[in-house]
Amino acid sequence: MTTNLGMRMLRGIRWLALLPLLVMGGLCHADDKPYTEGTVWSVTLIKVKPGMLDVYLRDVLPMRKKIDEAARSAGLLLSSHILSGSASNKDDWDLILMDEYKNFAALDGLSAKYDAIMNKVVGNESQRLQTMIKRTEVRDIVGDKLMQELVAK
Repeated sequence: MTTNLGMRMLRGIRWLALLPLLVMGGLCHADDKPYTEGTVWSVTLIKVKPGMLDVYLRDVLPMRKKIDEAARSAGLLLSSHILSGSASNKDDWDLILMDEYKNFAALDGLSAKYDAIMNKVVGNESQRLQTMIKRTEVRDIVGDKLMQELVAK
């Protein structure tokens, strides 16, 4: 009978010794995220003034297309999308500009690289400023966001 009790105690001690390993294994598994980090998106939310969508897009699309093509050929930009929809209230945005980058590291030094492209496509800083001032007559920028895509595993 004493041998039986000793065996049970020995098994209990083994389980206690294994318990931290089991808990650590469970915690490591809990760290596994149900997604992988994808590309990074720069998103601009725009409220176009009533009846001015076509006016705005006639101005912005040809220039944006040239800038995006130059950025893609320089390896800066993966893709660019524009979505239009109805605003949910008078203060809501109705146009979204989306630029896709490989990762956050791709944003390092991006301003200087885009400045060089903008100088070629739009002109010097003074010309770019005039373009931006002109656009404020037909649209308001509601906000900018930098977001990362999460891809389900």
